[in-house]
Formats: sequence, C-alpha cells, structure tokens
Amino acid sequence: MNLTILLPEKTYWQGKVKKVVGEAKNGSFCLLPAHIDFVTIMVPGIFYTVTEEDQEIYIAINEGVLLKTGREVTLATRNAAKGDSLGSLKKQVEEDFKRINQQDRRANQALQKLEADFVRRFLDLEAYG
Repeated sequence: MNLTILLPEKTYWQGKVKKVVGEAKNGSFCLLPAHIDFVTIMVPGIFYTVTEEDQEIYIAINEGVLLKTGREVTLATRNAAKGDSLGSLKKQVEEDFKRINQQDRRANQALQKLEADFVRRFLDLEAYG
C-alpha cells in the first residue's frame, strides 16, 4: 500500500507499507493491502505502520481523517510527530508540546496587548470625543 500523511501545509510522510494500525472514534483498526476501501475519523493517539522493508514507524497524531481506496491510504491530520520507537516518539512529542506551548503563550501575550491597546484607544476616543 502507499501511505501518505498530510498536514495542512505539507506532506509529512510518504512511503510503501504492509500494514497500518490506528484508532478511530469507533475503535482500533488494522489495514492490510487486501482490506476493503475504508474511511474513518481518527482520534488523538499513536498511529503505527510497518514498511515493506519491515521497519516499524510510530506516529503520534491528533484528530484526523483516514481514507483507503485501493492500495492508496491517506491520513490527513493537523499535527504529527514520528519516531522509530515508542521511546523516541515520546521524546519528540514532549519537544513538540513544549514548542507549541511556547507559541501559544506568545500568541496569548500578543492578543492581550492588542486588547489592552484597543481599550486604551477606546477610552481616549471617549475622553476626547
């Protein structure tokens, strides 16, 4: 099967795989090449695949949509982090969460500054009419 993992801004990973395992809203699933066409909504968790060279790949994802048509499997998700083992994946996810938390903190600070500037200017308009 050909697996493509898409993020909003790019193709995150692409390759030939023998097996795909994930968790959807209605439970876990395993896709093999002869599996019927399939579509599901993914929940946050660990997505697991085995390449044709028997390499195991673990990918942490947040929610997304998975579609299998013929030998093509496409997973669209907002965020993903890949590791060759669960240990390396855990480390990658922790680093990504720290980075995202820092970005969120900076965005919140910018929003608070904009709100304060808006209130200040509104009060100036009210005072000087």
